[in-house]
Parts: sequence; C-alpha cells; structure tokens
Amino acid sequence: MSKAKVALRDISPVMQKLRDFLLGRKHTNALRFEPLVAARTQPPPQIPDGSSHKNNLLFAKKVLLQLFKLYFSGTLQNYYYTRDGRREVAPPMDLTKQLLSASSDKGAPKQAANVRPHLAPCTSGTNTMNK
Repeated sequence: MSKAKVALRDISPVMQKLRDFLLGRKHTNALRFEPLVAARTQPPPQIPDGSSHKNNLLFAKKVLLQLFKLYFSGTLQNYYYTRDGRREVAPPMDLTKQLLSASSDKGAPKQAANVRPHLAPCTSGTNTMNK
C-alpha cells in the first residue's frame, strides 16, 4: 500500500474502506511523511563556464598578478564579485529616449511618449486653503 516500512498514521483498514467508498475514490493523505517524500539532496548545478574559467597559462599568470596586486592594496575581500564576467551588471537602457534622440529632427526636442507631464495637486477650492 505504501513505500514506508513503518505503518504511517491513519485510521483503521475498515474505516479506510468506508471512507474510500463514501468519497468515491481513493483518499490521498495530505500529511507528508519522510519515507514518502523526495530526498533533500540535489545534483550539483550544470553551469557553463564564464569568461574567468579559461585554462591557459597566460590567463593563470594574469590572475595571479591581479591577486597579488589586490592582496597588497587591501581590496582582496571584494575580488570575488569582480573576477567573473557573468556578474557584470549595468542599469537598464531607456529605449524611448534613445529612439527619440536618434529620430529627432532639428526642431524642438520631442518628449517621450510614456512620460506623464507633472500636474499640480488637486484641491477642492477655497474650503481647503488655510486663511
């Protein structure tokens, strides 16, 4: 009935049959028991090598020289974040400004289509103003 060696918490077999008959299907237990769940160990990830994982001697010499410089400059603790090309991050590009600047003619500069004009806050008239 189950993969567990020890009987899991449930009702008696007679009550199980009655429950299954009244449900019209086999009851699935919502409780999670350790023998019935997947193992916690996962295989190691298959990540492709970045720009820092080259196996040539020239690259190894450059890395050692850079480590030597970083060690004596006191910034070695931040080397982890700067050594891999996959971690290079840049702010997102605003394409609307680039498109408008590229296609603008010699007239007045155009405003981006997705930018709302700044409006003054609404008031309900003289009732809200302090006198």
